[in-house]
Amino acid sequence: MDFAEILAREFGLQKWQTEAVIRLLAEGSTLPFIARYRKEEHGEIDDTRLRELAERLETLKKLDERRQEISASLKKLEVWTEELQSALDAALTVGQLEDIYRPYRPKRRTRASVAKEKGLEPLADRVLLQLSRAATPEELAEGFISPEKGVNTAEEALQGAMDIIAERVSDDPKVRAGLKRLYTTGCAVRTTAATEEDSVYRNYYDASEPLRTMPSHRVLAMNRGEKEGMLKVSLEVNRVHALNIIRAENVLSRPTFSTRYVEAACEDAYDRLIAPSLENELRGDLTERAQKAAIDVFAMNLKPLLMQPPVRGKVTIGLDPGYSHGCKIAVVDPTGKVLDTAVVYLYQKERAKALITALIKKHGVEVAAIGNGTASRETEALFVEVMRELSSVKPVSYMIVSEAGASVYSASPLAAEEFPQFDVNLRSAVSIARRLQDPLAELVKIDPKAIGVGQYQHDLKESELDSALAGVVEDCVNAVGVDVNTASCSLLSHVAGVNASIAKNIVAYREENGPFQSRAALKKVPRLGPKAFEQCAGFLRVPGGRDAMENTGVHPESYTVAKELLKRYGLTTADAARGKLKEAAEAEGYEAISKSLGAGVPTLRDIVAELSKPGRDPRDELPPPLLRSDVLEMKDLKPGMELKGTVRNVTDFGAFVDIGVHEDGLVHKSQFGRFVRHPSEAVRVGDVVTVWVLEVDEQKKRVSLTMKRQDKK
Repeated sequence: MDFAEILAREFGLQKWQTEAVIRLLAEGSTLPFIARYRKEEHGEIDDTRLRELAERLETLKKLDERRQEISASLKKLEVWTEELQSALDAALTVGQLEDIYRPYRPKRRTRASVAKEKGLEPLADRVLLQLSRAATPEELAEGFISPEKGVNTAEEALQGAMDIIAERVSDDPKVRAGLKRLYTTGCAVRTTAATEEDSVYRNYYDASEPLRTMPSHRVLAMNRGEKEGMLKVSLEVNRVHALNIIRAENVLSRPTFSTRYVEAACEDAYDRLIAPSLENELRGDLTERAQKAAIDVFAMNLKPLLMQPPVRGKVTIGLDPGYSHGCKIAVVDPTGKVLDTAVVYLYQKERAKALITALIKKHGVEVAAIGNGTASRETEALFVEVMRELSSVKPVSYMIVSEAGASVYSASPLAAEEFPQFDVNLRSAVSIARRLQDPLAELVKIDPKAIGVGQYQHDLKESELDSALAGVVEDCVNAVGVDVNTASCSLLSHVAGVNASIAKNIVAYREENGPFQSRAALKKVPRLGPKAFEQCAGFLRVPGGRDAMENTGVHPESYTVAKELLKRYGLTTADAARGKLKEAAEAEGYEAISKSLGAGVPTLRDIVAELSKPGRDPRDELPPPLLRSDVLEMKDLKPGMELKGTVRNVTDFGAFVDIGVHEDGLVHKSQFGRFVRHPSEAVRVGDVVTVWVLEVDEQKKRVSLTMKRQDKK
């Protein structure tokens, strides 16, 4: 199987590109390293497509493994032929492979196998031939009566023959392929109530939708309703059309004495064997696609959440709202170091305000991060009162921060190791404050599944979800780069080429020997060998190192080229940071420089870009987060009101926007002001958007929003 050829065709690439990616992966290179530092070799395929390509490559490898297993099994059964092997080689899905293997696959005891044991297969052969001048099936069956074999009458013999025919029809790859086409294009998913009890699934109690257009969120909702015993689910297809497909392959156009028996066997094959089998298979495929789409949505939302611009250089107060255990408070300095902690109770309003005010004044707090969990609305209102009273003395703004996963982190061994002196609840407040300061550095400490920016995550395959989200975290961490002298083990472990044990060794080495002065010093870290160094060095930063290049994305393997480039124009790294290197390189042209220095154009462009902005953080180029200075209540909202909000989650059916009230408002995908196939085409998590209120339902605590500009009345 030529993986490179298949991948090139499917991804619209040249074969040399896919061959290069396959080779680099086989050599142990990571996807971030391939995407960033081997552009010339693969033709500048971007990191997203590289990850998709790598995933497809793994699928093809598994497909090829199954192909070889089936081929070996056919040989063992002594039924292998070159024709069968050609069919196996042409199959591009596991389903196609299994359909080819189905007639030969060892089966459990069936009605057909019992009939074969009774010696009725020759009778089935004769009936299926449908010869016009042969004896009638009834006459033929007389010759197969054998009480010692359990065949007492001609009717029993014919029934056994029909069971054999039905199984053959069911196993026929052509029949199954034709029926799959019918189901795929003309099948409907039917849901009915399995109970008289009212539930969140009421919209599915009497519903039907074409299988081919059913969106993933409805598939997963339907599956969950069925699992909980609230729904019955079935596939509906035109039975006449289905039977015609089967008859076309098995029933002669010219009727004979045997025709009615073959037709009856075809109907039995469809009703008893094929339809249930196809329903299971197609619903499995439907669920698999829905899960893949849901995982894609989760991954799509996670990336902008991790890449939210940090609020740097500010003393931050984090508030983890709560009733019974109080509102936990932590003040951290601009580096995330904990300065103070406290607990206040919302029912002690004046005392709580006084304590928060004192903390703000004592530590010079500039911004607050308020968790969005239970009692968030009340905590926000309390803090706004404090802000108003301090407005003339100490201006402070705030932001509502998603606290998803904060409790998971605070109870984890990692949090206990980081903050052994703090109560579990206070650790959450620290995490919330740090999420505002540097979302990426803090969120990598948490299992991505616990962050909750998706749909039906608990119904998804955990291993596939873990793999997809780990890939997103890896891409984000390596896109930003990591300060090797300040990064936590959690952050370091997501750097390309660095695993958890190497990350611990890096931290232990710097604690014992002091800060790293160069990337080359990483080679002294235990277990960080040449391959690991190659993969990770470009993504690790050494601010204040011996050379300014140590704080850029220039890989050590390209230092010589970078220095020759500077020497070419008589510039220093300081000159490059002022834009002079970029001006000179663009004036000469990268193609000419490439021929002279023997370096690829993509690498040269990247070197110039990195030296022009040493210490560059791509997150700084994004719009800043929305910091608030006032609070709204749901009763304050009126249809037509214009608001600014932050997108918190994007799903298949719309986007949830934080507009400063306790409940996020929903912008349905029909309300984006333009046609979109998926809401992700219009917004992403973290976007600050302008919305207008459409409808407010205080009883159900629902707010409907639109991004279509509303005329002022």
